[in-house]
Amino acid sequence: MSRENAVAKRYAKALFELAQDNNAVADVEKQLKIVVDALTEDAQIRKFLALPNVEVGQKIAIIKGALSDKVSVMVLNTVELLIVRGRQGAIGEVYEAYTKVAGEALGQAHATIYTAKSLTNEEMSKVSAQFGELVGKRIIAKQIVEPALLGGVQVRIGDRLYDGSLSGKLARLEKALKSQAL
Repeated sequence: MSRENAVAKRYAKALFELAQDNNAVADVEKQLKIVVDALTEDAQIRKFLALPNVEVGQKIAIIKGALSDKVSVMVLNTVELLIVRGRQGAIGEVYEAYTKVAGEALGQAHATIYTAKSLTNEEMSKVSAQFGELVGKRIIAKQIVEPALLGGVQVRIGDRLYDGSLSGKLARLEKALKSQAL
C-alpha cells in the first residue's frame, strides 16, 4: 500500500466516523463525489491548487466559495485540511476509500458491470441482485459498455472480477486447448 493510500484511508475513516455520528453517511459520499468531480475534471482548478506561490488561505477561500452551497461543513473541513497539508491531490483516493469504508459499514458494495451492449435498468437490477446475493451485500452498480467482450458480462466488485463474458470464455477455452496440446 502506498503512502498516499494509507493517508487517504485515515482521512476517509475519520470523515466516515464523523458522518456516521451525524447520520449523514450517504450524503457525505454524494458530496465527496461532487468535490472530486469539481477538483479533478477541471484542469484550471488542479493547476491553481498546485501553485506554490498562492497562499493556502486564498486557495481555501476560493474552494469554500465555490462549494459551500453544494457540500456540508464536514466535507468542506476535510477538503480544507487536505489543502492545508498539501494533499489536495489525494481527494480522489479519499473518496474511493470513503466509499469502501461506508460500503462495508452499510452492507453495500460498489460494482462495475462491463457489457458488450448497454443493459436496460431492469437488466442492471437483475445483475445487481444476483451479485448482491453472491457477495451478501447490496450492490451499487455502474455500467461500462465494452464491445470487445462480444457478449455476456464481467462484474468487478472490489478487487474481484467475475468473468462471464464470451471473450473470457474463449480465452479460457484457448488456454485449455493449448495446455492439452503440450
